[in-house]
Amino acid sequence: MVITDVRLRRVRATMPTDGDHWEERLVRPIDVYPEYRTRDDHEGGEQSPEGFAITAHFVEIETDDGLLGRAGPVPETVAWIIARELRPLLTGRDPIAGEKLWDQLHRAQVHGRQGVTMLAISAVDCALWDLRGRWLNQPVYRLLGGPTRDEVPAYASMLGFSVRDLDRVRARATEYKQRGYRAQKWFFRHGPASGYEGLRANVDLVRTVREAVGADYDIMFDCWQSMDVSYVTELADRIAPYQPRWLEEVAMPDRVDSYRQLRQRLRIPLAGGEHEYTRWGMRRFIDNGALDVVQPDIYWCGGLSETLKIAAYATAHDLVTIPHGHSAAATLHFSLTQSPMHTPYQEHLVKWNQIHQFFLADPVDPVNGLLRPNGKPGLGMELDLSRADAAEIVFQ
Repeated sequence: MVITDVRLRRVRATMPTDGDHWEERLVRPIDVYPEYRTRDDHEGGEQSPEGFAITAHFVEIETDDGLLGRAGPVPETVAWIIARELRPLLTGRDPIAGEKLWDQLHRAQVHGRQGVTMLAISAVDCALWDLRGRWLNQPVYRLLGGPTRDEVPAYASMLGFSVRDLDRVRARATEYKQRGYRAQKWFFRHGPASGYEGLRANVDLVRTVREAVGADYDIMFDCWQSMDVSYVTELADRIAPYQPRWLEEVAMPDRVDSYRQLRQRLRIPLAGGEHEYTRWGMRRFIDNGALDVVQPDIYWCGGLSETLKIAAYATAHDLVTIPHGHSAAATLHFSLTQSPMHTPYQEHLVKWNQIHQFFLADPVDPVNGLLRPNGKPGLGMELDLSRADAAEIVFQ
């Protein structure tokens, strides 16, 4: 069996929404500049009176036996790299030889060991796992050693919900607890450049969420790479009475020493790593004792193959690994195979998953806060093109 084609399928549709899909954006590293701090632009599509317009790209790897593996959606720039840079390295090759193919893709991209090229390698790796599952007529979690449990608790990741209207924060936090989610993560809107007014607003967010959900319920807060050691130290001191489970991405991922310093001085655990790549990048955080929770993104860090290696190294240091949630389908297969001690939750990005899974025939959605597999072969990447307004093969 050999790979005969690597296709990039572009699918478009308008997802119905009740008002604006994105109510609020999160703080960003570039917000240190005032011309960016007040912008409210969002990614993933365009809002219109009819709904939220989505353009999605899926990679499809086909073999001479008629098998097909799929992954996505990926951004257009990533789709282009797959078509132009990776396709020649895949055509005519054995799709079962995943380790060999990953190593060859990685070694061929001497200027692409991180960033969008690694996103492209990640998508290809996941598509090959999907193909191998279909070849063996088994869900991928069985190929990885079988499940450690029948269901995985999800935490609600509240990116895109308003955080400046505290009455809405209180109502949403209460609602998602009642939906059965075992924990919630909220996203700060302000960083150091917003001064003490922004700092107080961040603290008010934490206080409001804690008061809404009560005690003995995990709440987490994402700084999205946008802070520094002194600011996070002050923020952590002010929110410590509300007992957050962790603070996430407190600084840009290259600032490993900042994470190390903060982990040494704070009582609140630190999470991060979603914008780091491969086992070698994650090793810097782990070896420096910089994180309590490791968060590789399966669609960014090198794929499912690389995430398994990262998690194995993390567990050797008794660290928790909860992947960033940009692929609910692939992530569920990972989570099901891990010890509940080291992967206690799966992130469910409430608004992003509506976008990323809009074209999937079997989207991964929590029921009473729990994620369960459907048992179908592969990763569960069948498309429902009846939902599409247009579909075409691009970058031929």
